[in-house]
Amino acid sequence: MATQPMSIGDHIMVLNEIAEITLRSLTISFSAMILASLWSIPLALYLSRDSSKAVNIVVGLFNSLVGVPTVVVGLFFYMLFSRSGPLGFIDILYSPIAIAIGEAFLITPWIVSLGYELFRSARQSYWELAISLGIDEDAARIIMIKEVWPDLLVVLLMAFSRAVGELGVALLIGGNIKGATRVLTTTIALAVSRGEFEFALALGGMLILILFLISLMIRMLKVYKE
Repeated sequence: MATQPMSIGDHIMVLNEIAEITLRSLTISFSAMILASLWSIPLALYLSRDSSKAVNIVVGLFNSLVGVPTVVVGLFFYMLFSRSGPLGFIDILYSPIAIAIGEAFLITPWIVSLGYELFRSARQSYWELAISLGIDEDAARIIMIKEVWPDLLVVLLMAFSRAVGELGVALLIGGNIKGATRVLTTTIALAVSRGEFEFALALGGMLILILFLISLMIRMLKVYKE
């Protein structure tokens, strides 16, 4: 039996759904990036103050966590937020908030590890010079942050792209609920399982476009820095 061609109304509905899912994905991942930066950047700045053995161990731990599978992070937060879990009473499982928190912890090692390297290099280049010129520590810290800010934005954009493209966290603690927690990656997986390959390709194209734009922004920031 031949498949009926899609009408204009059907195409509009599909485009609206893609736009809705894309906007939700961007909103959740951007929230995760902001949330992660609240603790990751200060921690990276603090760790860069010292090169002791304890600091090297902590930095090494974050470096090892950069490649942690997203499904492992999703499983951890599922157990944490489920009704029988220690934080089940806050009742945020299968919500955008839960996904944002999970993605924030997923990208934390990226921001801490790369941020530490930036601040460590900046301390040697700018901090010591500022202190030698008699500038107080608070002013020297501000100067250092201003100098690394473009590179720090690159780190945040890389973390954002990691959050947008992940699947495990969004699927396990988001539940892929239509109109609520369905994002690009989980919708692609669902569409493929249903045999809706054209829809999956459209969503995949949108995801690739987003990642391309992020890559372009990173390139522009690097050029600006130079």
